[in-house]
Parts: sequence; C-alpha cells; structure tokens
Amino acid sequence: MKTVLKNAKLYLDGRFVEGDLAIADGRITAVGGSLAAGESDRVVDLSGRYVVPGLVDVHVHLREPGFSSKETIATGTAAAAHGGYTTVCPMPNLSPAPDTVEHLGEELALIRRDARVKVLPYGCITVGQKGEGELVDFAALAPDVVGFSDDGRGVQGEELMREAMRRAAKVGKAIVAHCEVNELLRGGYIHDGVYCREHGHKGICSESEWQQVERDIKLAQETGCQYHVCHVSTKESVELIRRAKAAGLPVSGETAPHYLVLCDEDLQEDGRFKMNPPLRSREDRQALRAAVADGTIEVIATDHAPHTAEQKSRGLAGSAMGIVGLETAFPILYTYLVKQELLTLEQVIERMSIAPRRIFSLGGGLAVGEPADVAVLDLDTEYEIDPESFLSKGHSTPFAGWRVQGRVLWTLVDGRTAWAAEEIERQLR
Repeated sequence: MKTVLKNAKLYLDGRFVEGDLAIADGRITAVGGSLAAGESDRVVDLSGRYVVPGLVDVHVHLREPGFSSKETIATGTAAAAHGGYTTVCPMPNLSPAPDTVEHLGEELALIRRDARVKVLPYGCITVGQKGEGELVDFAALAPDVVGFSDDGRGVQGEELMREAMRRAAKVGKAIVAHCEVNELLRGGYIHDGVYCREHGHKGICSESEWQQVERDIKLAQETGCQYHVCHVSTKESVELIRRAKAAGLPVSGETAPHYLVLCDEDLQEDGRFKMNPPLRSREDRQALRAAVADGTIEVIATDHAPHTAEQKSRGLAGSAMGIVGLETAFPILYTYLVKQELLTLEQVIERMSIAPRRIFSLGGGLAVGEPADVAVLDLDTEYEIDPESFLSKGHSTPFAGWRVQGRVLWTLVDGRTAWAAEEIERQLR
C-alpha cells in the first residue's frame, strides 16, 4: 500500500516548498507537486505542516549494555522517535565497552532486537574506553561502527591520538573526540566563571577543552584523518575549528541546544544544570551561536545523557554529569533561536539533519529512491515542557517548565511509524 502525505511543506534543496510526498515499500517514490492517490492508497492530510528528512543525532548515550537503570535501547530510541530523530549514534561508555568485535556484538544484538529508529554505534578508540593505554583493532570494528570515540574521556597522549588517527584514516572512519585535558580539571564540575566563584564551587577551565582541540587539529592535518569535535562549548574551540576549516582540513564540530540557549549565568543549585562540558560564559554562548549561523559548527547534537533521578538529585557538586535532550531539542531551538531570529528554520534543519548525514556519509533526504526516514513538524502548537511526558527513562533537563512552540507530529523510519501524535494516529486507523 502506498502512503501519500498531502498538503505539506517539504524541505527540498535547502528551502521549503508546498507539495506532496509518496511512500511505498519503505522508500520515497514521489516528491513535490500535487500527487494523485489511488483508492487503495493511504492518504494523510498534513494541512500545511512541515516535512523534513528525519533528524540525525550523532551524539547520544543509550546506556545499554551495562546501565539499563538509566536508559535502554528501547526507551532511548522511543525518545528519539518522539523527538523527530530517525538515526542516532550512541557513544561507547558502556559495559562492556565496544572495544572488540565480541563486545560490540552485544550492543548490536540489543539494537537489532529493540531499536525503534536506526542506531549506528561508535567503537572505542582505546581498549576499555580509558583515553589511554592500548588502541582498539580499528580494522576489525570499522565495518559495524559509524566512527571511533572515547566520549566521556579525552585521549590524553599525543602519540596515542596520532596513531589512532592514522588507523582511523586507513579504514575511512572519523575520530569523534571528547576533548578534555585531565590535568587541567582539578576536581571541577561547572564552568570556572563568576557563578562558580560566587557560590564556592570548583570550576572547569576553558583550556581543558580547547587545548586538546588545538592538539588534535594539528594531528588531523598531519594524518589526513576526518576529525569531529564533540559538544563544543568554548569560544576558543570555535576559533580553532574556524581556522581549520578555512585551511581546508577535514574538521567538523558539533554543539548542543543547551550551550546555545543557556550560559553559566542561568545556573541553579540543581543537578538539572550539570553536564560535561559545563554551561560556559555568555561570550562563549554568543560565539557558538555565530558559529552555528555561519556554518563553522555544522552539527547540532543533543549529548542525550540520561541518569536515574537519584543520581541527578545531589545538586551541582554531587550529581552525575549529563542531561536528556532528544525530546526537547527541536522545540527549544525553534522557540528560542528561530522565533528570536537568531537562526532560520532552514539552518536548524541543516544542522540537525542534512549536515550530519553529509559528514558521516549516511545518505538520505527527501528524494525519490531514498529511505522514507521522515519527520513531520507542527510549528504552531504551544505547550510546556513536562519531563513526565518523556519516553526516555531520564527526566533531568534544565528546560523543565519552559514554554515552547513547535512539536513533532510524526516520525517514520523506512516508511514505518516510529512515533505519531494522536492527530496522525486517527488518520492512520
């Protein structure tokens, strides 16, 4: 049976155009213009809603295997579908960490069994995901991973990272780096700024991030490795990436909605505001906004990092690092950046869907023959963010109670419904 999405605004070639889209056998069969529907076809009237290629999050934590009290493949991918994501890339801080084919196989088996959306995992850079010691067998892992990362830990040794980049380049995969110099952390857990000093906390300096970004860019130039910087939070990192891109190096970077909307002036004595890297200064936030607008930072990812309620209940000093983001990313960005005319809707879709597909060679898009990985967006509905409505096990977000506009109505993966609002469900019955 063919499904025809009628009266939509379709994201085609960087802009929205009015038209219809048809899906059959899991793929897009026609796009644009007014499409005829047969008697046996299923027709869904979208009444002018926006249709975009499914969102892609290249930085999530699904916590399985090993930490299912925080999240599972099933709950994490349900949250992803709820947020409009059709592909997510989980980081390797798992137990066992995916540092061998056997260990990766445990994660892949859970993905095959439970995933609602497409899940493309990372392999570790180092054995045990320690950021030091022995490198993994890149060639053995490469066929089944989207790239290599030790996210949660920076690779400390320069020679170790140089060799990792050589091996990653040889197998044609990206190094996706959590940049953090351990000796500069000094027990810190929020940004080393005014709030930190006024409230007696221990700070994380900006140098702990950008010094490793600087080192790694030099190594990427030397080795030719594709290099992607995780969760960029500082203005210095932005400038380093800008210079690298101007020099034509294979360097890209991502930031997250919370770094674009919040800064350390917004901190509260609550674990909902604790993540790594931390919320930085107002100046850092401005630099990140400018970088996303001009394409220096090409990707917006969530760093979705669920923890149990108890683990997030110990204030800024004692709570675990990380917040959830899959179910709030689009409405937060739309309400507080697009509606405020800091970014266009087209730029947000580019950073959340098109650029990550391009950088990680994932394919897709609203084109005939492509998999029908599609999100339908309602930009008019206003509501309050309520963590109790999340499908993720994790409920810790600094955006709880915020008023937002824009929601995901329908998420399709290979033409199948991964999540749908009641309004769409009624038409599908």
